[in-house]
Amino acid sequence: MLNLKTATLLTAAVLLSPIFTAPKSLAEDTKPVHASAPMRMHAIAMHGAPKYGPDFTHFDYVNPNAPIGGTIRQGSQGSFDSFNGFISKGEVVDGIGNIYDSLLSPSADEAFTEYGLLAESLEVPEDRSWITFHLRPQAKWHDGQPITADDVKWTFETLIAKGAPSFRYYYADVDKVEALDPLSVKFTFKSNENRELPLILGQMAILPKHYWATRDFEKTTLEPPLGSGPYKVGTFETGRSITYDRVPDYWGRDLAVNVGQNNFAELRYEYFRDASILVEAFKGGAIDFRNENTSKIWATSYDMPEVKNGQLIKETVSHHRPQGMQGFVFNTRRDMFKDPRVRSALGYALDFEWSNKNLFYGQYTRTRSYFDNSELAATGLPGADELKILDPYRGSIPDEVFTKEYHPPTTNGDGRIRDNLRAADLLLKDAGWVIQDKRRVNEKTGEVFSFEIILIQPAFERIVLPFTKNLERLGIDARVRTIDTAQYIERIRSFDFDMMVSSWGQSMSPGNEQLGFWGSAAADTEGSSNYAGIKDPVVDDLVKKIIAAPDRESLVTRVHALDRVLQWGYYVIPHWHIPYDRLIYWNKFTRPETVPMKGTQIGTWWYDEAKAAKLNTSRGQ
Repeated sequence: MLNLKTATLLTAAVLLSPIFTAPKSLAEDTKPVHASAPMRMHAIAMHGAPKYGPDFTHFDYVNPNAPIGGTIRQGSQGSFDSFNGFISKGEVVDGIGNIYDSLLSPSADEAFTEYGLLAESLEVPEDRSWITFHLRPQAKWHDGQPITADDVKWTFETLIAKGAPSFRYYYADVDKVEALDPLSVKFTFKSNENRELPLILGQMAILPKHYWATRDFEKTTLEPPLGSGPYKVGTFETGRSITYDRVPDYWGRDLAVNVGQNNFAELRYEYFRDASILVEAFKGGAIDFRNENTSKIWATSYDMPEVKNGQLIKETVSHHRPQGMQGFVFNTRRDMFKDPRVRSALGYALDFEWSNKNLFYGQYTRTRSYFDNSELAATGLPGADELKILDPYRGSIPDEVFTKEYHPPTTNGDGRIRDNLRAADLLLKDAGWVIQDKRRVNEKTGEVFSFEIILIQPAFERIVLPFTKNLERLGIDARVRTIDTAQYIERIRSFDFDMMVSSWGQSMSPGNEQLGFWGSAAADTEGSSNYAGIKDPVVDDLVKKIIAAPDRESLVTRVHALDRVLQWGYYVIPHWHIPYDRLIYWNKFTRPETVPMKGTQIGTWWYDEAKAAKLNTSRGQ
């Protein structure tokens, strides 16, 4: 599952999953729960028991005594024209999720467990057919008004009716929501098969009903919204910068889930149209922190005296997050990409080994799974438990699912890929695409094989162009077009593209979000994340099985089955990943010694006055 509090506030234009977006995580209480008499719990886990008991004081990966103060400045590429991240319109400003609280809060050192935030406690029967959240009486909005069950009910109903399509997929199994009293709200489900639904609802950012009563929820806005979280919108310059101010009397400041977090007095985002200018601004000291996602910049742009003398800290931090899938995404709504033989053939034109050697400085590992870098990735051949799931689909899924382990085509990295191109040519001819006058054409219609690859980052052109050169050797005309952020977002939302570069981030506990990624209904819903346009009853069925998984073991087995079917569907030409975070920052921050399994959590860092003073002195400030 994805953390909707943050994930829905991100634009669809990101090419790589954000490093610090916490994936979903769930867990059951250690005490038994009975359908007839559910017990109140402080936390809930998807499978197993929560790590932290009801009396825990803070997470293990924070410093509970971290000082408060200072500013952290981060860079963003593009622009923004809206603070409303709950609809499929506009370019949403970065960081807006910091102004909202959710019912529950995830931990970063468990697969999927959530603890009470707005909710003081919760009740769930053993079959998870409903959940009741009991709100904290001290919870309040930034204007001082209390947060009530009516706010929760209104938020849910509004997101379903007017929010982005992802909410309708996520909450599709909710039958009704009731405000039982001012501080208790109950969600009843259509069935008891969706075991993660209670946790999904816990991630919902709650919105103020009274504030939105006089505003149009379906429109973009640059009016700072009312929230309840640790920060509120401060100063901003439309499209250029925004500052979030820490709320001094934040109602939830001393809760265990917040202790040692939200330590900066200000969060500031500076916007730049071009990535190269952003990097130069960072090197000049206008930005404090970068999570670097470009291998060339990491390898070549930070060979600076400031790194050598310790003014800049450059480090890699390992993590155990699933890496998901990034790649060249086929829009299978296009006729030329409907045949899996064609999609398979084009994969032979990507020479990853050459690119890794010559463009990426050997930093990357080739991605082969939609759940790479985790136990969820399917490897080897299906085992007995997987076969029980997959056998009923024989004849409806590729035979390779049962007989081969999927791997993308490989090369020796010297740029000579004649064997790969021969394999691609045979597949294309078998699919009815032949060579005439040095061009690849459809032998029945005479249509020329020509398509466009849209990009949002100019820096990615150097990666795509060698791929298109290889396609040209196959007689295929592949054009690269880099467009501005607003146009890119709109074209992705309306599925107006042939091929694009995109990614699907994954958590340690996949569930409902897979409907939006691969589900048939999502393929026809503008604004969904089913970019590839997958409409396969088998995939739909496997996703439903994942959602209904009763325990961790069965979840992993079912995810393996889905992974294999997606792999052999050739919906994506897989790219690459790294199992660590690449961080570079000016030496005025300190972070906790413990790094949780989900990687560095920037919200647990703090501004170090002594380091900052030393840095300023050394830089003559």
